[in-house]
Amino acid sequence: MKIAVVGATGLVGSVMLNVLNQKGFGSSEIIPSASAKSVGKKIAFAGRELTVVSVEQAIEEKCDYAIFSAGSKASKQYAPMFAQAGTTVIDNSSCWRMDENIPLVVPEINIDSVKESDRIIANPNCSTIQMVLALAPLERAFKIKRIVVSTYQSVTGTGVKAVNQLKCEENGEPCDMAYRYQIHHNVLPYGGEFLDNGYTTEEMKLVNETQKILNRKDIQVTAMVARVPVTGGHSESVNVEFERPFTMLEVRQLLASYPGIVLKDNPNDHIYPMPVDTEGKDEVFVGRLRRDETVESGLNMWIVADNLRKGAATNAVQIMQELIKRR
Repeated sequence: MKIAVVGATGLVGSVMLNVLNQKGFGSSEIIPSASAKSVGKKIAFAGRELTVVSVEQAIEEKCDYAIFSAGSKASKQYAPMFAQAGTTVIDNSSCWRMDENIPLVVPEINIDSVKESDRIIANPNCSTIQMVLALAPLERAFKIKRIVVSTYQSVTGTGVKAVNQLKCEENGEPCDMAYRYQIHHNVLPYGGEFLDNGYTTEEMKLVNETQKILNRKDIQVTAMVARVPVTGGHSESVNVEFERPFTMLEVRQLLASYPGIVLKDNPNDHIYPMPVDTEGKDEVFVGRLRRDETVESGLNMWIVADNLRKGAATNAVQIMQELIKRR
């Protein structure tokens, strides 16, 4: 197995390398690639040293798979070139997600949407992944009518520069600002870029990607994104209204038995998911389950996951694992 990791020196790229090693690909031939300024850099992987090559060199290697985390611009330029060389691309950027010819995949939900001929597969946004994974078994049982989601997103979702800003501000040191305002002791009520409708790109990803993954364009979704001064993962408050009646026992049983979900819901003992507990883990954690008493079939949920793991690297590697099984 020969696997290229495009964007290997970035925050998500480094996690991708760790996940590959942990998921049994330590003995595979790994081709790390990055921008020109990183070419020649040495990085550690599975007890050995790898040399970062250019993306063009990685294409020439004719890898079995290429996992991208290098941004939309790089994906748009290079993913088709990998695909033309016979490599299957799993792309973590937003470049291909809403392309009707490209599958947008969370393996536990819709791996069957990937056809044998597909050479580019899109990895959803981190916030979308954790939400739809928790909603998928409930959608099948009760059919979702409407979703209202508010996110509390880790600075790791912005990248190394944002993590450094938080650390510097905590220590009272000058820093290179990733955000317009301070993030330490603060909450920023946006994520991504503002659009003409007043929503942000991060908010509209939650709307559009959810509908595509669940194959339900009629689901009503509205979102509010906020950036909070934590590094462990993203948290989401999700209010969902169903078309069919449900019992809380049914909800708990469905969530507890669904792959990739950990039910952590015992408020009497103060047991509920928090980012500090989910960092470094691959599962999506769900808690604070309670009926929305203002509508006939409504549910409130609290969903937490490590956005660098299941929200990015782990989901991409899991897609690859599922495709390998088909061979």
